[in-house]
Amino acid sequence: MTDETGTTVVYWRRMCGFCTRLLGALEGAGVDVELRDIWEDPEAAAFVRSVNDGAETVPTVVLPDGRAITNPSPDALIAHLTAGS
Repeated sequence: MTDETGTTVVYWRRMCGFCTRLLGALEGAGVDVELRDIWEDPEAAAFVRSVNDGAETVPTVVLPDGRAITNPSPDALIAHLTAGS
């Protein structure tokens, strides 16, 4: 799934500690992302399953170049997203 706008998309769900940690770090670094809650959006949940061998593992992040990564290190993701800024 490629995001035509070049936006970073974070698939998440409530009560996910890994999601809370990642989203807090992104917010603290001033990195804007689009959020898609897999508990509220069946298409989002289906996408996450499609890139995680059937599992609803979150956070799953789709980078502006269309690559999906699962449960990235907040520091590494922020460094990648802000490189060249």
